[in-house]
Amino acid sequence: MLIGNTIGAGILRTPGEVAANLPSVPLFMSVWVAGAAYALLGALTVAELAAMRPRSGGLYPLVHDAIGGYAGFVAGWTDWLAMSVASAAVAMVLGEYAGPLVPVLAGHASLIGAVVVIAFLLVQWRGIRAGDLVQQITSLLKTVALLALAALCLTLSDGPGTATTIAAPVPGGVALAGAVVVALQSAIVTYDGWTGPIYFGEELRHPERDIPRSMIGGVLLVLVIYLALNAAFLRVIPIREMAGDPFVAASAAARVFGQRGDLMLRLVMMVSLVAAVNANLLMTSRVPFAMSRDGLLPAWLQRAARGTPVTALLTTAAFMLVCLATNTFDSLLAVVAFLYVANYALTFAGLFVSRRRAPLARRPFRVPGYPFVPGLALTGSVAFMIASVLTDPRHSAVAVSLVALSWPVYRLAARTPKE
Repeated sequence: MLIGNTIGAGILRTPGEVAANLPSVPLFMSVWVAGAAYALLGALTVAELAAMRPRSGGLYPLVHDAIGGYAGFVAGWTDWLAMSVASAAVAMVLGEYAGPLVPVLAGHASLIGAVVVIAFLLVQWRGIRAGDLVQQITSLLKTVALLALAALCLTLSDGPGTATTIAAPVPGGVALAGAVVVALQSAIVTYDGWTGPIYFGEELRHPERDIPRSMIGGVLLVLVIYLALNAAFLRVIPIREMAGDPFVAASAAARVFGQRGDLMLRLVMMVSLVAAVNANLLMTSRVPFAMSRDGLLPAWLQRAARGTPVTALLTTAAFMLVCLATNTFDSLLAVVAFLYVANYALTFAGLFVSRRRAPLARRPFRVPGYPFVPGLALTGSVAFMIASVLTDPRHSAVAVSLVALSWPVYRLAARTPKE
């Protein structure tokens, strides 16, 4: 689930976006390391809360248990919005990759993405076993394929990709800070997915052991895969040509294997994106389900059958289709990055509240380096949001507005509101 959810549209689209903002190989690679460091700090912090009382529903139950009613609602609201929007973006990229394979589908990325979402809605409607089987197969296929691609690009190509480490003058001062923030927006979304196991907390056999192990080990594994892929891309494509390329992986495969390589990669990438859409839909539907069980959303959202929260699944898929209708990948990505970080900040703060309110509570896993590790994660989150507001006010304003909208929704929707 973690691999399937994390490695999706991001690694296909964002290398070109990061290179466009930071046209320097050292800065380019540093952004991917920084994104992993942030994810690792978050995983260490969240693992403590998740292991205390494993519940399905993602970050929402962690904040709800640690802080209380409305704070928990904000966490669930922003998590559901961000995950739904991210899933729509992944489905849209899947449509973009399908276009060149079937000419009649070209220019209909949103429509193709909508068909994929509906297809997985029907698969998961049949029960959790069907969705789980699809997830295991597609995640395994995508991991093997991407690592094989990286290995072949590194060994078969003698291109000058890394010969020029700086493609254009790198901005300085405030301009550099703004470029780093925009690049980090892409990287943070690309790494997001390390929270995957906590969406199924009470459905795991050994959650106290498996949640920390899978999140921490998963972040490190994804870092290795991303660094290998980006090093392979740079081996084949100079960073000046990578900048702005919406399909870096496809471009690299075409240079190494010719036109047939581009075709094969697009097929592999479609399998990869399919895994991400299925994982996101599995996870996201559990958020309103959990909130409904606690009385913060209408009761009909907690209806379940065959291990699937069916009404929450239907509602989530419907919202994803609305997001697909906007047909704006880059704008969705920027808004999602802010919502992700805002939700993480609230969860990190929840750990401090939990430690203060219940100092003697049983904690099967304790974050090492407390309070410095969660403090650094929280500080980084707040700094990122401030920088986003200053450097990207338009998208940040949209994200803040969505967070503010949680209050009237909470007052209207909560059956048993708690301050």
